[in-house]
Amino acid sequence: MSEEKKLSANEYLKIESNYLRGTLAEELADTSTGGITEGSGQMVKFHGCYVQDDRDLRANRRKHKLEKAYSFLMRVRLPGGVVSPKQWLHMDWISENFANNTLKLTTRQAFQLHGVIKSQLKRTVQEMDKVALDCIAACGDVNRNVMVNPNPHLSALHADTIKLATEISEHLLPQGGAYHEIFLDQEKVISSEEVVEPIYGKTYLPRKFKIAIVIPPSNDCDIHANDLSFIAIVEDEKIVGYNIAVGGGMGMTHGVENTYPRLADIIGFCTPEQVVDVAEKVLLVQRDNGNRCDRKQSRLKYTIDSRSTEWFVQTLNEYLGYEIAPVRPYEFTTNGDNFGWHQDETGNWHLNLFIEGGRVVDSPAFPVKTGLREIAKVLKGEFRLTANQNLAISNIPNDQKAEIEVILEKYNILKSHERSALRLYSIACVSLPTCGLALAEAERYLPVLVTELEEVVEECGLRHDAITIRMTGCPNGCGRPFLSEIAFVGRGPGRYNLYLGGGHAGQRLNKLYRQDILGVDAKEILKPLIEDYAKNRQDGERFGDFVIRAGYVEATVNGLDFHKNIKPEAIPS
Repeated sequence: MSEEKKLSANEYLKIESNYLRGTLAEELADTSTGGITEGSGQMVKFHGCYVQDDRDLRANRRKHKLEKAYSFLMRVRLPGGVVSPKQWLHMDWISENFANNTLKLTTRQAFQLHGVIKSQLKRTVQEMDKVALDCIAACGDVNRNVMVNPNPHLSALHADTIKLATEISEHLLPQGGAYHEIFLDQEKVISSEEVVEPIYGKTYLPRKFKIAIVIPPSNDCDIHANDLSFIAIVEDEKIVGYNIAVGGGMGMTHGVENTYPRLADIIGFCTPEQVVDVAEKVLLVQRDNGNRCDRKQSRLKYTIDSRSTEWFVQTLNEYLGYEIAPVRPYEFTTNGDNFGWHQDETGNWHLNLFIEGGRVVDSPAFPVKTGLREIAKVLKGEFRLTANQNLAISNIPNDQKAEIEVILEKYNILKSHERSALRLYSIACVSLPTCGLALAEAERYLPVLVTELEEVVEECGLRHDAITIRMTGCPNGCGRPFLSEIAFVGRGPGRYNLYLGGGHAGQRLNKLYRQDILGVDAKEILKPLIEDYAKNRQDGERFGDFVIRAGYVEATVNGLDFHKNIKPEAIPS
Protein backbone atom coordinates (compact mmCIF):
# COMPACT_ATOMS: atom_id res chain seq x y z
CA MET A 1 0.00 0.00 0.00
CA SER A 2 1.46 3.39 -0.96
CA GLU A 3 2.66 5.54 1.93
CA GLU A 4 0.59 8.54 0.76
CA LYS A 5 -2.63 6.72 1.56
CA LYS A 6 -3.76 6.70 5.15
CA LEU A 7 -4.50 3.25 6.48
CA SER A 8 -7.74 2.53 8.29
CA ALA A 9 -7.66 2.91 12.06
CA ASN A 10 -7.79 -0.85 12.59
CA GLU A 11 -4.52 -1.29 10.71
CA TYR A 12 -2.68 0.95 13.18
CA LEU A 13 -4.31 -0.87 16.08
CA LYS A 14 -2.98 -4.18 14.78
CA ILE A 15 0.50 -2.77 14.16
CA GLU A 16 0.69 -1.40 17.70
CA SER A 17 -0.94 -4.39 19.41
CA ASN A 18 2.18 -6.55 19.77
CA TYR A 19 0.50 -9.41 17.95
CA LEU A 20 -2.98 -8.95 19.42
CA ARG A 21 -1.98 -8.31 23.02
CA GLY A 22 -2.51 -4.58 23.29
CA THR A 23 -3.72 -3.64 26.78
CA LEU A 24 -6.34 -6.38 26.96
CA ALA A 25 -4.92 -8.17 30.00
CA GLU A 26 -4.85 -4.95 32.01
CA GLU A 27 -8.32 -3.84 30.92
CA LEU A 28 -9.94 -7.20 31.66
CA ALA A 29 -8.51 -6.98 35.17
CA ASP A 30 -10.01 -3.50 35.69
CA THR A 31 -13.10 -3.91 37.89
CA SER A 32 -14.10 -0.23 37.78
CA THR A 33 -16.05 -0.72 34.55
CA GLY A 34 -17.90 -3.51 32.79
CA GLY A 35 -16.55 -2.44 29.41
CA ILE A 36 -13.23 -1.98 27.67
CA THR A 37 -11.80 0.74 25.44
CA GLU A 38 -12.74 0.98 21.77
CA GLY A 39 -9.31 -0.21 20.65
CA SER A 40 -9.41 -3.23 22.93
CA GLY A 41 -12.93 -3.88 21.69
CA GLN A 42 -11.45 -4.36 18.22
CA MET A 43 -8.56 -6.44 19.55
CA VAL A 44 -10.70 -8.85 21.60
CA LYS A 45 -12.52 -9.88 18.41
CA PHE A 46 -9.40 -11.76 17.31
CA HIS A 47 -9.87 -13.82 20.47
CA GLY A 48 -13.47 -14.68 19.63
CA CYS A 49 -15.26 -12.05 21.69
CA TYR A 50 -17.41 -8.98 21.02
CA VAL A 51 -18.16 -6.36 23.67
CA GLN A 52 -21.87 -5.51 23.61
CA ASP A 53 -24.52 -3.98 25.80
CA ASP A 54 -28.21 -4.61 26.35
CA ARG A 55 -29.87 -1.95 24.22
CA ASP A 56 -33.24 -2.63 25.85
CA LEU A 57 -31.74 -1.15 29.04
CA ARG A 58 -29.84 1.79 27.57
CA ALA A 59 -32.41 4.53 28.13
CA ASN A 60 -33.16 3.58 31.72
CA ARG A 61 -29.49 3.25 32.63
CA ARG A 62 -28.73 6.59 30.99
CA LYS A 63 -31.55 8.16 32.98
CA HIS A 64 -30.01 6.88 36.21
CA LYS A 65 -26.49 7.92 35.14
CA LEU A 66 -25.27 4.33 34.96
CA GLU A 67 -22.87 2.99 32.37
CA LYS A 68 -24.26 0.69 29.70
CA ALA A 69 -25.12 -2.88 30.68
CA TYR A 70 -21.97 -4.31 29.10
CA SER A 71 -21.46 -7.98 28.40
CA PHE A 72 -19.57 -10.11 25.89
CA LEU A 73 -20.59 -12.35 23.03
CA MET A 74 -18.25 -15.32 22.80
CA ARG A 75 -17.95 -17.41 19.65
CA VAL A 76 -16.49 -20.92 19.76
CA ARG A 77 -14.34 -22.31 16.96
CA LEU A 78 -15.78 -25.63 15.73
CA PRO A 79 -14.39 -26.73 12.34
CA GLY A 80 -17.24 -28.52 10.59
CA GLY A 81 -19.53 -27.96 13.57
CA VAL A 82 -18.77 -31.33 15.23
CA VAL A 83 -19.29 -31.49 19.01
CA SER A 84 -18.88 -34.48 21.32
CA PRO A 85 -21.54 -35.18 23.97
CA LYS A 86 -19.03 -34.23 26.67
CA GLN A 87 -18.39 -30.88 24.96
CA TRP A 88 -22.12 -30.26 24.53
CA LEU A 89 -22.77 -30.89 28.22
CA HIS A 90 -19.96 -28.58 29.26
CA MET A 91 -21.10 -25.79 26.93
CA ASP A 92 -24.62 -26.24 28.31
CA TRP A 93 -23.22 -25.89 31.84
CA ILE A 94 -21.17 -22.83 30.86
CA SER A 95 -24.26 -21.19 29.36
CA GLU A 96 -26.11 -21.58 32.65
CA ASN A 97 -23.31 -20.46 34.93
CA PHE A 98 -21.58 -17.72 32.93
CA ALA A 99 -23.94 -16.62 30.13
CA ASN A 100 -27.67 -16.01 29.64
CA ASN A 101 -28.69 -19.68 29.90
CA THR A 102 -28.94 -20.17 26.14
CA LEU A 103 -26.74 -21.55 23.38
CA LYS A 104 -26.87 -19.88 19.99
CA LEU A 105 -26.12 -22.06 16.96
CA THR A 106 -24.75 -19.76 14.28
CA THR A 107 -24.83 -19.77 10.49
CA ARG A 108 -21.12 -20.68 10.60
CA GLN A 109 -21.64 -23.93 12.51
CA ALA A 110 -20.36 -22.46 15.76
CA PHE A 111 -21.64 -21.86 19.28
CA GLN A 112 -22.22 -18.35 20.54
CA LEU A 113 -22.61 -17.44 24.18
CA HIS A 114 -24.35 -14.19 25.07
CA GLY A 115 -24.37 -12.15 28.24
CA VAL A 116 -20.93 -13.08 29.61
CA ILE A 117 -19.82 -10.28 31.92
CA LYS A 118 -16.23 -9.05 31.90
CA SER A 119 -15.30 -10.51 35.28
CA GLN A 120 -16.27 -13.98 34.02
CA LEU A 121 -14.68 -13.76 30.58
CA LYS A 122 -11.37 -15.44 31.40
CA ARG A 123 -13.07 -18.11 33.51
CA THR A 124 -15.40 -18.92 30.62
CA VAL A 125 -12.47 -19.38 28.21
CA GLN A 126 -10.72 -21.56 30.78
CA GLU A 127 -13.81 -23.73 31.16
CA MET A 128 -13.99 -24.20 27.39
CA ASP A 129 -10.33 -25.19 27.38
CA LYS A 130 -11.13 -28.07 29.75
CA VAL A 131 -13.03 -29.80 26.93
CA ALA A 132 -10.62 -28.80 24.12
CA LEU A 133 -12.71 -25.89 22.84
CA ASP A 134 -11.48 -22.38 22.14
CA CYS A 135 -12.40 -18.98 20.71
CA ILE A 136 -9.18 -18.43 18.77
CA ALA A 137 -9.80 -16.66 15.46
CA ALA A 138 -13.57 -17.00 15.76
CA CYS A 139 -13.74 -13.28 14.90
CA GLY A 140 -11.30 -10.61 13.69
CA ASP A 141 -9.27 -10.06 10.52
CA VAL A 142 -8.32 -13.71 10.14
CA ASN A 143 -9.77 -16.90 8.74
CA ARG A 144 -12.97 -17.73 10.63
CA ASN A 145 -14.62 -21.07 11.46
CA VAL A 146 -14.33 -23.47 8.50
CA MET A 147 -17.73 -24.87 7.52
CA VAL A 148 -18.61 -28.30 6.11
CA ASN A 149 -21.70 -29.91 4.65
CA PRO A 150 -23.16 -32.13 7.42
CA ASN A 151 -25.50 -34.14 5.16
CA PRO A 152 -25.90 -37.54 6.89
CA HIS A 153 -26.64 -39.29 3.60
CA LEU A 154 -23.02 -38.58 2.63
CA SER A 155 -21.44 -39.63 5.90
CA ALA A 156 -18.65 -41.65 4.29
CA LEU A 157 -17.57 -38.58 2.32
CA HIS A 158 -18.35 -36.28 5.21
CA ALA A 159 -15.49 -37.81 7.18
CA ASP A 160 -13.09 -36.65 4.47
CA THR A 161 -14.44 -33.10 4.48
CA ILE A 162 -14.46 -32.84 8.29
CA LYS A 163 -10.81 -33.88 8.34
CA LEU A 164 -10.03 -31.35 5.64
CA ALA A 165 -11.87 -28.55 7.45
CA THR A 166 -9.84 -29.25 10.59
CA GLU A 167 -6.59 -29.24 8.61
CA ILE A 168 -7.43 -25.92 6.98
CA SER A 169 -8.52 -24.39 10.29
CA GLU A 170 -5.38 -25.48 12.13
CA HIS A 171 -3.09 -24.41 9.29
CA LEU A 172 -4.59 -20.92 9.12
CA LEU A 173 -4.75 -20.28 12.86
CA PRO A 174 -2.78 -17.31 14.19
CA GLN A 175 0.40 -18.65 15.78
CA GLY A 176 1.03 -15.93 18.37
CA GLY A 177 0.60 -16.67 22.06
CA ALA A 178 -1.62 -13.73 23.01
CA TYR A 179 -4.80 -15.80 23.53
CA HIS A 180 -3.08 -18.27 25.83
CA GLU A 181 -1.29 -15.54 27.78
CA ILE A 182 -4.35 -13.30 28.28
CA PHE A 183 -7.07 -15.87 28.89
CA LEU A 184 -5.29 -19.04 30.04
CA ASP A 185 -2.60 -17.29 32.12
CA GLN A 186 0.25 -18.98 30.29
CA GLU A 187 3.58 -17.21 30.58
CA LYS A 188 4.99 -15.53 27.53
CA VAL A 189 7.85 -17.49 26.01
CA ILE A 190 11.00 -15.40 26.26
CA SER A 191 13.02 -15.60 23.05
CA SER A 192 15.70 -13.56 21.42
CA GLU A 193 13.92 -14.04 18.12
CA GLU A 194 11.27 -11.57 17.02
CA VAL A 195 7.72 -12.84 17.40
CA VAL A 196 6.25 -13.43 13.96
CA GLU A 197 3.04 -14.67 12.37
CA PRO A 198 4.26 -16.93 9.53
CA ILE A 199 1.09 -16.54 7.49
CA TYR A 200 -0.59 -13.36 8.69
CA GLY A 201 2.33 -11.08 9.49
CA LYS A 202 2.02 -8.15 11.87
CA THR A 203 -1.18 -6.70 10.37
CA TYR A 204 -3.06 -9.95 9.68
CA LEU A 205 -5.71 -9.65 6.92
CA PRO A 206 -7.44 -6.50 5.70
CA ARG A 207 -10.77 -7.96 6.89
CA LYS A 208 -12.42 -11.23 7.91
CA PHE A 209 -12.04 -14.33 5.74
CA LYS A 210 -14.56 -17.17 5.46
CA ILE A 211 -14.11 -20.70 4.10
CA ALA A 212 -16.62 -23.49 3.42
CA ILE A 213 -16.61 -27.00 1.96
CA VAL A 214 -19.69 -28.57 0.34
CA ILE A 215 -20.65 -31.80 -1.37
CA PRO A 216 -23.12 -31.31 -4.26
CA PRO A 217 -26.02 -31.47 -4.78
CA SER A 218 -26.38 -29.80 -1.36
CA ASN A 219 -25.23 -26.18 -1.02
CA ASP A 220 -26.21 -25.81 2.62
CA CYS A 221 -23.03 -23.86 3.47
CA ASP A 222 -23.89 -21.24 0.82
CA ILE A 223 -20.58 -21.37 -1.01
CA HIS A 224 -21.37 -18.16 -2.89
CA ALA A 225 -21.36 -16.22 0.40
CA ASN A 226 -17.78 -17.18 1.33
CA ASP A 227 -14.41 -15.67 0.48
CA LEU A 228 -13.23 -19.17 -0.42
CA SER A 229 -15.11 -22.42 -0.88
CA PHE A 230 -14.26 -25.92 -2.02
CA ILE A 231 -16.93 -27.86 -3.95
CA ALA A 232 -16.31 -31.60 -3.75
CA ILE A 233 -16.27 -33.48 -7.03
CA VAL A 234 -17.32 -37.08 -6.48
CA GLU A 235 -16.55 -39.94 -8.86
CA ASP A 236 -17.18 -43.61 -8.04
CA GLU A 237 -18.18 -42.66 -4.46
CA LYS A 238 -14.82 -40.95 -3.87
CA ILE A 239 -13.87 -37.28 -3.69
CA VAL A 240 -11.36 -36.82 -6.51
CA GLY A 241 -10.86 -33.11 -5.92
CA TYR A 242 -12.56 -29.77 -5.40
CA ASN A 243 -13.71 -26.88 -7.52
CA ILE A 244 -12.44 -23.58 -6.10
CA ALA A 245 -14.83 -20.66 -5.50
CA VAL A 246 -13.53 -17.22 -4.49
CA GLY A 247 -14.84 -13.73 -3.78
CA GLY A 248 -18.24 -14.30 -2.22
CA GLY A 249 -19.57 -12.07 0.53
CA MET A 250 -22.84 -10.68 1.85
CA GLY A 251 -22.10 -7.41 3.65
CA MET A 252 -23.10 -3.99 2.31
CA THR A 253 -24.07 -0.57 3.64
CA HIS A 254 -27.41 1.10 3.04
CA GLY A 255 -27.07 3.96 0.56
CA VAL A 256 -23.46 3.20 -0.36
CA GLU A 257 -23.59 1.78 -3.87
CA ASN A 258 -19.97 0.67 -4.04
CA THR A 259 -20.78 -1.82 -1.29
CA TYR A 260 -22.82 -4.85 -2.30
CA PRO A 261 -23.25 -8.58 -1.85
CA ARG A 262 -21.36 -10.67 -4.35
CA LEU A 263 -21.53 -14.26 -5.58
CA ALA A 264 -18.28 -16.22 -5.52
CA ASP A 265 -16.61 -17.01 -8.86
CA ILE A 266 -15.83 -20.66 -9.63
CA ILE A 267 -12.24 -20.35 -10.88
CA GLY A 268 -10.74 -23.84 -11.11
CA PHE A 269 -10.14 -27.27 -9.66
CA CYS A 270 -7.55 -28.76 -7.32
CA THR A 271 -6.76 -32.21 -5.94
CA PRO A 272 -7.46 -33.10 -2.28
CA GLU A 273 -3.72 -32.91 -1.60
CA GLN A 274 -3.60 -29.32 -2.89
CA VAL A 275 -6.52 -27.92 -0.87
CA VAL A 276 -4.63 -26.63 2.16
CA ASP A 277 -1.99 -25.05 -0.07
CA VAL A 278 -4.66 -23.40 -2.22
CA ALA A 279 -6.42 -22.11 0.92
CA GLU A 280 -3.21 -20.56 2.20
CA LYS A 281 -2.29 -18.96 -1.13
CA VAL A 282 -5.77 -17.50 -1.72
CA LEU A 283 -5.53 -15.98 1.74
CA LEU A 284 -2.04 -14.63 1.00
CA VAL A 285 -3.16 -12.98 -2.24
CA GLN A 286 -5.82 -11.17 -0.23
CA ARG A 287 -3.36 -10.35 2.55
CA ASP A 288 -0.98 -8.70 0.12
CA ASN A 289 -3.48 -7.00 -2.18
CA GLY A 290 -6.59 -6.25 -0.15
CA ASN A 291 -7.64 -2.67 0.58
CA ARG A 292 -6.27 -1.59 3.96
CA CYS A 293 -7.38 2.03 3.66
CA ASP A 294 -11.15 1.62 3.47
CA ARG A 295 -12.64 -1.22 5.53
CA LYS A 296 -15.86 -1.01 3.52
CA GLN A 297 -13.79 -2.09 0.50
CA SER A 298 -11.48 -4.56 2.23
CA ARG A 299 -13.11 -7.95 1.64
CA LEU A 300 -11.75 -10.27 -1.05
CA LYS A 301 -14.81 -9.63 -3.25
CA TYR A 302 -13.74 -6.01 -3.71
CA THR A 303 -10.10 -6.98 -4.30
CA ILE A 304 -11.25 -9.17 -7.18
CA ASP A 305 -13.70 -6.64 -8.58
CA SER A 306 -11.12 -3.84 -8.47
CA ARG A 307 -8.65 -5.95 -10.49
CA SER A 308 -10.56 -8.76 -12.28
CA THR A 309 -11.14 -12.46 -11.82
CA GLU A 310 -8.53 -13.14 -14.52
CA TRP A 311 -5.96 -11.14 -12.54
CA PHE A 312 -6.80 -13.09 -9.40
CA VAL A 313 -6.37 -16.49 -11.07
CA GLN A 314 -3.05 -15.47 -12.62
CA THR A 315 -1.80 -14.10 -9.28
CA LEU A 316 -2.97 -17.19 -7.41
CA ASN A 317 -1.12 -19.45 -9.85
CA GLU A 318 2.03 -17.38 -9.27
CA TYR A 319 1.73 -17.78 -5.50
CA LEU A 320 1.09 -21.52 -5.89
CA GLY A 321 3.90 -22.14 -8.35
CA TYR A 322 1.55 -24.24 -10.46
CA GLU A 323 -1.73 -23.71 -12.32
CA ILE A 324 -5.07 -24.75 -10.94
CA ALA A 325 -6.96 -27.11 -13.26
CA PRO A 326 -10.17 -26.30 -15.19
CA VAL A 327 -13.52 -26.33 -13.38
CA ARG A 328 -15.29 -29.70 -13.29
CA PRO A 329 -19.08 -30.11 -13.76
CA TYR A 330 -21.34 -30.07 -10.67
CA GLU A 331 -24.90 -29.15 -9.78
CA PHE A 332 -26.62 -27.75 -6.68
CA THR A 333 -30.29 -28.57 -6.09
CA THR A 334 -30.83 -27.90 -2.37
CA ASN A 335 -29.83 -25.34 0.21
CA GLY A 336 -31.44 -26.33 3.51
CA ASP A 337 -31.25 -29.16 6.01
CA ASN A 338 -32.92 -32.53 5.47
CA PHE A 339 -35.00 -32.90 8.64
CA GLY A 340 -35.97 -36.10 10.39
CA TRP A 341 -34.39 -39.53 10.74
CA HIS A 342 -31.86 -40.90 8.24
CA GLN A 343 -29.87 -44.12 8.31
CA ASP A 344 -26.47 -44.37 6.65
CA GLU A 345 -24.81 -47.33 4.99
CA THR A 346 -23.15 -48.40 8.26
CA GLY A 347 -26.52 -48.74 10.00
CA ASN A 348 -26.06 -45.69 12.22
CA TRP A 349 -28.85 -43.13 12.53
CA HIS A 350 -28.81 -39.34 12.14
CA LEU A 351 -31.57 -37.00 13.26
CA ASN A 352 -31.75 -33.46 11.84
CA LEU A 353 -33.64 -31.10 14.14
CA PHE A 354 -34.99 -27.63 13.48
CA ILE A 355 -33.79 -25.07 16.06
CA GLU A 356 -35.70 -21.83 15.53
CA GLY A 357 -33.28 -18.94 15.18
CA GLY A 358 -30.54 -21.32 16.29
CA ARG A 359 -31.46 -20.52 19.89
CA VAL A 360 -31.19 -23.57 22.16
CA VAL A 361 -33.53 -22.65 24.97
CA ASP A 362 -36.43 -24.17 26.85
CA SER A 363 -39.94 -23.00 26.06
CA PRO A 364 -43.22 -24.36 27.46
CA ALA A 365 -43.99 -26.12 24.17
CA PHE A 366 -40.46 -27.23 23.34
CA PRO A 367 -38.07 -27.77 26.31
CA VAL A 368 -35.31 -28.38 23.79
CA LYS A 369 -32.36 -27.34 25.93
CA THR A 370 -33.23 -29.74 28.74
CA GLY A 371 -34.01 -32.53 26.29
CA LEU A 372 -30.71 -32.17 24.43
CA ARG A 373 -28.89 -32.20 27.76
CA GLU A 374 -30.50 -35.53 28.62
CA ILE A 375 -29.60 -36.91 25.20
CA ALA A 376 -25.99 -35.77 25.59
CA LYS A 377 -25.73 -37.70 28.86
CA VAL A 378 -26.27 -41.01 27.08
CA LEU A 379 -25.41 -40.36 23.41
CA LYS A 380 -22.82 -42.68 21.85
CA GLY A 381 -22.55 -40.53 18.71
CA GLU A 382 -22.00 -36.79 18.38
CA PHE A 383 -23.75 -33.52 17.60
CA ARG A 384 -23.24 -31.61 14.35
CA LEU A 385 -24.17 -27.96 14.06
CA THR A 386 -25.45 -27.09 10.60
CA ALA A 387 -24.84 -23.95 8.55
CA ASN A 388 -28.54 -23.11 8.84
CA GLN A 389 -28.66 -22.73 12.64
CA ASN A 390 -30.00 -26.26 13.09
CA LEU A 391 -28.67 -29.39 14.79
CA ALA A 392 -27.99 -32.98 13.78
CA ILE A 393 -27.73 -35.73 16.38
CA SER A 394 -25.41 -38.03 14.47
CA ASN A 395 -23.95 -41.51 14.42
CA ILE A 396 -26.52 -42.97 16.81
CA PRO A 397 -25.93 -46.73 16.90
CA ASN A 398 -28.92 -48.75 15.75
CA ASP A 399 -29.28 -50.32 19.20
CA GLN A 400 -29.50 -46.85 20.85
CA LYS A 401 -32.13 -45.31 18.56
CA ALA A 402 -35.06 -46.44 20.74
CA GLU A 403 -33.45 -44.95 23.85
CA ILE A 404 -32.97 -41.60 22.10
CA GLU A 405 -36.55 -41.68 20.82
CA VAL A 406 -37.88 -42.01 24.37
CA ILE A 407 -36.07 -38.81 25.37
CA LEU A 408 -37.20 -37.02 22.22
CA GLU A 409 -40.80 -37.94 22.98
CA LYS A 410 -40.55 -36.90 26.63
CA TYR A 411 -39.32 -33.39 25.76
CA ASN A 412 -41.46 -32.96 22.64
CA ILE A 413 -38.32 -32.38 20.56
CA LEU A 414 -39.40 -34.24 17.44
CA LYS A 415 -42.28 -31.80 17.08
CA SER A 416 -39.69 -29.09 16.46
CA HIS A 417 -39.22 -30.18 12.85
CA GLU A 418 -42.89 -30.85 12.15
CA ARG A 419 -43.45 -27.23 11.11
CA SER A 420 -44.26 -25.51 7.85
CA ALA A 421 -41.50 -25.69 5.26
CA LEU A 422 -41.39 -21.88 5.32
CA ARG A 423 -40.41 -21.94 8.99
CA LEU A 424 -37.95 -24.79 8.53
CA TYR A 425 -36.14 -22.76 5.87
CA SER A 426 -35.93 -19.58 7.97
CA ILE A 427 -32.78 -17.93 9.31
CA ALA A 428 -32.45 -14.87 11.56
CA CYS A 429 -29.40 -13.12 12.95
CA VAL A 430 -29.23 -12.23 16.66
CA SER A 431 -29.81 -8.49 16.16
CA LEU A 432 -31.46 -6.65 19.08
CA PRO A 433 -31.03 -6.26 21.95
CA THR A 434 -27.30 -7.04 22.01
CA CYS A 435 -25.83 -6.42 18.54
CA GLY A 436 -24.47 -2.90 18.32
CA LEU A 437 -24.98 -2.80 14.53
CA ALA A 438 -28.66 -3.76 14.60
CA LEU A 439 -31.15 -1.28 13.13
CA ALA A 440 -34.22 -3.49 13.55
CA GLU A 441 -35.34 -6.74 15.16
CA ALA A 442 -34.55 -10.12 13.58
CA GLU A 443 -34.34 -13.19 15.83
CA ARG A 444 -37.14 -11.94 18.09
CA TYR A 445 -39.39 -10.89 15.20
CA LEU A 446 -39.00 -13.37 12.34
CA PRO A 447 -40.88 -16.20 14.15
CA VAL A 448 -43.82 -13.82 14.62
CA LEU A 449 -43.78 -12.81 10.96
CA VAL A 450 -43.51 -16.43 9.81
CA THR A 451 -46.58 -17.27 11.90
CA GLU A 452 -48.49 -14.55 10.04
CA LEU A 453 -47.24 -15.75 6.65
CA GLU A 454 -48.11 -19.34 7.52
CA GLU A 455 -51.76 -18.35 7.39
CA VAL A 456 -51.29 -17.37 3.75
CA VAL A 457 -49.15 -20.42 2.97
CA GLU A 458 -51.73 -22.77 4.49
CA GLU A 459 -54.59 -21.14 2.56
CA CYS A 460 -52.60 -21.57 -0.67
CA GLY A 461 -51.76 -25.22 -0.01
CA LEU A 462 -48.04 -24.52 0.29
CA ARG A 463 -47.35 -25.84 3.79
CA HIS A 464 -44.81 -28.36 2.54
CA ASP A 465 -43.26 -26.18 -0.19
CA ALA A 466 -39.86 -24.93 0.88
CA ILE A 467 -39.23 -21.18 0.46
CA THR A 468 -36.05 -19.74 1.94
CA ILE A 469 -36.81 -16.72 4.14
CA ARG A 470 -34.22 -14.77 6.12
CA MET A 471 -34.17 -11.66 8.29
CA THR A 472 -31.26 -9.56 9.52
CA GLY A 473 -31.25 -6.46 11.66
CA CYS A 474 -28.79 -4.66 9.39
CA PRO A 475 -27.23 -5.06 5.92
CA ASN A 476 -24.00 -6.69 7.11
CA GLY A 477 -25.42 -10.02 6.02
CA CYS A 478 -24.71 -12.33 8.99
CA GLY A 479 -27.76 -14.46 8.13
CA ARG A 480 -26.88 -14.56 4.40
CA PRO A 481 -30.11 -12.70 3.51
CA PHE A 482 -29.16 -11.68 -0.02
CA LEU A 483 -29.17 -15.30 -1.22
CA SER A 484 -32.67 -16.17 0.00
CA GLU A 485 -35.94 -16.17 -1.93
CA ILE A 486 -37.49 -13.74 0.58
CA ALA A 487 -35.34 -11.47 2.74
CA PHE A 488 -35.97 -8.68 5.23
CA VAL A 489 -33.00 -6.43 5.98
CA GLY A 490 -33.35 -3.91 8.79
CA ARG A 491 -33.34 -0.18 8.08
CA GLY A 492 -34.69 1.18 11.36
CA PRO A 493 -37.00 0.26 14.24
CA GLY A 494 -39.72 -1.92 12.74
CA ARG A 495 -38.65 -1.10 9.17
CA TYR A 496 -37.04 -3.31 6.52
CA ASN A 497 -35.99 -3.51 2.91
CA LEU A 498 -37.77 -6.44 1.28
CA TYR A 499 -35.76 -8.49 -1.23
CA LEU A 500 -37.09 -11.20 -3.53
CA GLY A 501 -35.82 -13.64 -6.14
CA GLY A 502 -32.78 -15.34 -4.68
CA GLY A 503 -31.99 -18.82 -5.95
CA HIS A 504 -33.43 -21.62 -3.82
CA ALA A 505 -30.08 -23.45 -3.93
CA GLY A 506 -28.15 -20.27 -3.09
CA GLN A 507 -26.96 -19.76 -6.66
CA ARG A 508 -28.42 -16.27 -7.31
CA LEU A 509 -28.65 -12.98 -5.42
CA ASN A 510 -32.09 -11.57 -4.72
CA LYS A 511 -33.11 -8.00 -5.55
CA LEU A 512 -34.80 -5.14 -3.75
CA TYR A 513 -38.58 -5.31 -4.20
CA ARG A 514 -39.87 -2.77 -1.67
CA GLN A 515 -37.80 -0.28 0.29
CA ASP A 516 -38.32 0.75 3.91
CA ILE A 517 -41.53 -1.18 4.59
CA LEU A 518 -43.05 -1.67 8.01
CA GLY A 519 -42.64 -5.20 9.26
CA VAL A 520 -46.33 -5.25 10.21
CA ASP A 521 -47.21 -4.68 6.55
CA ALA A 522 -45.14 -7.61 5.27
CA LYS A 523 -47.99 -10.13 5.25
CA GLU A 524 -50.25 -7.97 3.10
CA ILE A 525 -47.39 -7.12 0.73
CA LEU A 526 -46.39 -10.74 0.21
CA LYS A 527 -49.86 -12.29 0.21
CA PRO A 528 -50.74 -11.55 -3.46
CA LEU A 529 -47.33 -12.82 -4.61
CA ILE A 530 -47.68 -16.08 -2.68
CA GLU A 531 -51.21 -16.52 -4.02
CA ASP A 532 -49.97 -15.87 -7.56
CA TYR A 533 -47.19 -18.41 -7.06
CA ALA A 534 -49.62 -21.05 -5.81
CA LYS A 535 -51.92 -20.57 -8.81
CA ASN A 536 -49.48 -20.00 -11.66
CA ARG A 537 -46.18 -21.68 -10.88
CA GLN A 538 -44.79 -24.21 -13.31
CA ASP A 539 -44.08 -27.79 -12.30
CA GLY A 540 -41.19 -27.80 -9.82
CA GLU A 541 -40.72 -24.02 -10.06
CA ARG A 542 -39.26 -22.40 -6.97
CA PHE A 543 -40.62 -19.19 -5.50
CA GLY A 544 -37.43 -17.25 -6.25
CA ASP A 545 -37.57 -18.29 -9.89
CA PHE A 546 -41.28 -17.54 -10.14
CA VAL A 547 -41.11 -13.93 -8.96
CA ILE A 548 -38.54 -13.25 -11.68
CA ARG A 549 -40.52 -15.01 -14.42
CA ALA A 550 -43.71 -13.23 -13.28
CA GLY A 551 -41.97 -9.86 -13.48
CA TYR A 552 -42.04 -8.85 -9.82
CA VAL A 553 -38.27 -8.36 -9.84
CA GLU A 554 -35.52 -8.66 -12.42
CA ALA A 555 -32.78 -11.22 -11.99
CA THR A 556 -29.66 -9.85 -10.36
CA VAL A 557 -26.67 -10.09 -12.70
CA ASN A 558 -23.90 -9.04 -10.30
CA GLY A 559 -23.20 -7.05 -7.17
CA LEU A 560 -23.38 -3.61 -8.79
CA ASP A 561 -26.62 -4.57 -10.53
CA PHE A 562 -28.01 -5.46 -7.10
CA HIS A 563 -28.75 -1.78 -6.43
CA LYS A 564 -30.67 -1.24 -9.69
CA ASN A 565 -33.70 -2.46 -8.05
CA ILE A 566 -37.38 -1.65 -7.87
CA LYS A 567 -39.87 -2.26 -10.68
CA PRO A 568 -42.85 -0.22 -9.42
CA GLU A 569 -45.11 -1.42 -12.21
CA ALA A 570 -44.75 -4.98 -10.91
CA ILE A 571 -45.97 -4.12 -7.41
CA PRO A 572 -49.60 -5.27 -6.95
CA SER A 573 -51.99 -2.50 -5.96
